[in-house]
Amino acid sequence: MTSYPAERRRAPRLHLQVPMFIRGTDTYGEDFLDLSKTLDISAGGAYLASSRSIRPNELLSLTIPAPTPSSAGLIPAAMAPIQARVRRLQAAGDVTLAGVEFLKPLD
Repeated sequence: MTSYPAERRRAPRLHLQVPMFIRGTDTYGEDFLDLSKTLDISAGGAYLASSRSIRPNELLSLTIPAPTPSSAGLIPAAMAPIQARVRRLQAAGDVTLAGVEFLKPLD
């Protein structure tokens, strides 16, 4: 019988692609704001694909784009940026995969 290590995550992961704006500083010290997407997400963090080379331990600001107002005149509430720390990095061709931990878990 095969034994697997116990799951250490505090919240289950959802394999969900969510568009996100990422604001931070790249490995060249340049500030950036890029549209990216999650590969998976949980209440405690996310795994992101980015076209930027991101520094380890970097503090990022993540924002989920709000939908455009509907024809009924309803304006969606703006979502506050999510602060996250880069915990894991992996190069995948011209894309950087970044595991980030949210500074405050999502509700």
